[in-house]
Amino acid sequence: MPFSPTDTIVALATAPVRAGIGVVRISGPDALDVARGILTIHRAPEPRLATLTHVRAAQPGASRARIPNPACLAEAGHWAVRRRRESRFPTLADGRPIDEVVATFFPGPHSYTAEDVVEISAHGSMALLGEIVRAAIGAGARLAEPGEFTLRAFLNGRLDLVQAEAVADLVDAVTPLQARIAFDQLEGTLTRAIGALDRELFDLAASLEASVDFPDEGYHFIEAGDAGAALGRVRDGIDRLLATSAAGRVIREGRHVAILGKPNVGKSSLFNQLVGTDRAIVAAGPGTTRDMLRETVDLGGIRLGLVDTAGIRASGDEVEREGVMRARGAAGVADLVVLMLDQSRPLEDIDRALLLETASAPRVVVVNKIDLPPTWTARELAAGSRDSGRQKQESRSENPEPRIPSPEHATVSLSLKTGAGLDDLRAAMHAALDVAEPLRDAPMISNVRHDTLLRQAREAIARAMANLEEAGESVSEELVLADLAEARGALEEVTGKRTTEDVLRRIFEKFCVGK
Repeated sequence: MPFSPTDTIVALATAPVRAGIGVVRISGPDALDVARGILTIHRAPEPRLATLTHVRAAQPGASRARIPNPACLAEAGHWAVRRRRESRFPTLADGRPIDEVVATFFPGPHSYTAEDVVEISAHGSMALLGEIVRAAIGAGARLAEPGEFTLRAFLNGRLDLVQAEAVADLVDAVTPLQARIAFDQLEGTLTRAIGALDRELFDLAASLEASVDFPDEGYHFIEAGDAGAALGRVRDGIDRLLATSAAGRVIREGRHVAILGKPNVGKSSLFNQLVGTDRAIVAAGPGTTRDMLRETVDLGGIRLGLVDTAGIRASGDEVEREGVMRARGAAGVADLVVLMLDQSRPLEDIDRALLLETASAPRVVVVNKIDLPPTWTARELAAGSRDSGRQKQESRSENPEPRIPSPEHATVSLSLKTGAGLDDLRAAMHAALDVAEPLRDAPMISNVRHDTLLRQAREAIARAMANLEEAGESVSEELVLADLAEARGALEEVTGKRTTEDVLRRIFEKFCVGK
């Protein structure tokens, strides 16, 4: 890593926003000396005992490091100040008390980073917290890099890499289900599952290596059938984990939903209902929405990036044409399209065109304004959908590899005026995203890195099983051992038992400063 893991570091550990309380964390071999240099107490705080004290301001000329903003910009590293090399740090004898705080000392290895850690709980003024951080820097600490506290927990064996990534997921969680999945991984559910698979591979490799080490005896320490059965158990265990990947990634990463339709069918009203506030302007005239509005909502534990698009119609207005183009683009990349139709107005060519355009995409068709007299029936809509299906099949004959397989499309009738049908729409959207509620405390794959490495391990095991099946008792143990080594290497890379500096940098640079 581009910085020393033996430095004593400091950062704001709570969100960089105005709050009732903010916590400044100091970690490293000299954490206690730095804390004593900025606190008014004359003795070391008792381990794991909250101590009421005061914090002193930074000395004149101390670093003017800023508190990172919520975006956790990477340039936070440029504010780092190398700690002084003296074995003891001077106290800020001339510094004036600036706040009454509660300091807690966590001696290593029983702390978050497995190092000596001092946490200072102060009043949550950003200006005040900035002064505390600057005082700690003046006393010899340096500002932590993004994710450096959690990186140290990983390097010191306090967490494995799966758990370290779960820390970031837990911080970023915006739905209770996201938080639950992240917490399960932080508790080690996935680590234990992968560890069990790795142990079975280790036992099998040990038996095969024993056969290689004693070739003259002509004795196999494990029969080919038993080795194949062991590999089959590991393969099945990996398959069970991979079976959770699609739903897990939906929960972790969220999904994008575009609301599409012609003007005045109720797109903005539906957007407001799903968001829970009057975010979009609703007016009787067409063309109210000219650009895309985006909000994040919780749909049964799934984080949805909801997009309200401009009404699709031919227009001579350059701005509105651009909005229509963006709307079609958003629908083209969305994970789910909510196509809105107005039952109180006759079906038009634009409605049929949109039915055709979205026929090969996951979608929910919404029939709005059922509180008004209808101008068309569900039979007419079904006929239009069949026409769209025939045209889609003709298109498939020309292009045998469509972008998305055609799913079953749900149709929901509702009235945004009365609220009838909204619960049905939410249920249909959830079903279209195909995410089942995961079992509590069950291992789940939610990270593309884990998914990729598990697939690599499975491929290696499949090759080993094929070699065993083909050669039987005459199989070369060295050939099987090479495949087992590759499989074990992939599993160990998931948990971080073996990994590269580039992988660590890529993972931890996404963390916020202070975590």
